[in-house]
Amino acid sequence: MALPPWLVEEIQRRMVLLANHVLQQEPQAQARLKTQQGKSVYISWRQFNAQVRITPAGLLDLDSAHSSSDLLLEVSEPSVSQLLKGAVNGTKPPIRIAGDVALAGELNWVIDNVRWDLEDDLARIIGDVPAHKLCQVGSKLAQELRRFAQGAVAKVDGLSAARATDVPAGTSAYADSAADDAAAAPRTDTPGRSAS
Repeated sequence: MALPPWLVEEIQRRMVLLANHVLQQEPQAQARLKTQQGKSVYISWRQFNAQVRITPAGLLDLDSAHSSSDLLLEVSEPSVSQLLKGAVNGTKPPIRIAGDVALAGELNWVIDNVRWDLEDDLARIIGDVPAHKLCQVGSKLAQELRRFAQGAVAKVDGLSAARATDVPAGTSAYADSAADDAAAAPRTDTPGRSAS
């Protein structure tokens, strides 16, 4: 299913705004990205892609001109279920990186060290105590969802494996049951005589 271009661009802009919000809370990350200003990064997964350029402030801007990029980040795992399994287990997805080594090093540092402090953002809006309570509830909900997702992924994997081993290729369960029924049916003719 292809999304309309205007919706794709709007989603990309929202993602860049969120990334910049998180980066603004980490001056060290901004300082590191400032050293790479003007360089662009092409991010790709399946048919979804975007190109961002690093601004002089050490933030990101959507590069809609799509000029040549300095770095390619391609998520090489095509399966959504495998990506979800990795997210549930807290592992990073496999990423193919090509291009500027210095830029790749700075982005890797940012990815490893910058986290969104949601509780701090909520505290600015609703106060410290309600934000803390809401984040505790959210954390418990996330744990339960993670447990549910792990069980669902395991069940899907088990069903896929069971289907692969149940019915051999080129046969059907119906043909097997019909052959069993024919073998079990009593014979009505007598050996040596033909039925008339």
